[in-house]
Amino acid sequence: MSLSDTRPTTTLPDAVLWDLDGTIVDTEPVWLAAELSLADRYGASWSEQDGLELVGSDLLVASREMKRRMALPLSPEEIVDTLVGEVAAYMATGEIAWRPGALELIGALEAAGVPQALVTMSYTAIATPMLARVSGEPFGAVVTGEVVSQGKPHPEPYLTAAAALGVDPHRCVAIEDSTTGTRSAAAAGCHVLVVPNMVAVEEGERRTFVDSLEGTGPSDLGALLDASR
Repeated sequence: MSLSDTRPTTTLPDAVLWDLDGTIVDTEPVWLAAELSLADRYGASWSEQDGLELVGSDLLVASREMKRRMALPLSPEEIVDTLVGEVAAYMATGEIAWRPGALELIGALEAAGVPQALVTMSYTAIATPMLARVSGEPFGAVVTGEVVSQGKPHPEPYLTAAAALGVDPHRCVAIEDSTTGTRSAAAAGCHVLVVPNMVAVEEGERRTFVDSLEGTGPSDLGALLDASR
């Protein structure tokens, strides 16, 4: 569907909570390349499908699965450090592929005075160089994977972001691209605008699916909340 089909409204969300990987920037291929490089280094087997199964997951949870499947002689923490280092280096110097409409919507929300937070299972070392490439200072809170005790799909990341902004998660829109992240946001009480990227996302309550963020504005997100009342 297109959000232009949603009835007009002057209501705005109390906040918009953004996923990062695959939602604002198309980093999933970068993560996959780092995983394949790690597998090659240790003569292990790993595929694109293996990587896609872990999209959106807490990094330590994902690294434990990689250790098991690849039989790596590394601790889960060492695996995370290796992958985060490679992805962070790319984010600092490589060409970032922005997801269609994401930067425009971030800017429009900032201009409209809508608080925003970044809610990602990536670590600060990855989020920081990305934030440096976004104009202005749109994010009033940044929740990364290493600051929560339970990552997505648990609701803690989104509850933490809403609390940091001082807003009710039920009056927030989360923007996600994965089932793992969508479950987290919906469990926290947010309405989730799902923009699938590399993986299919399951249907469920408090979810609206779109093909792209292009043409989406702040009032469209407010309409989602009004329609879900």
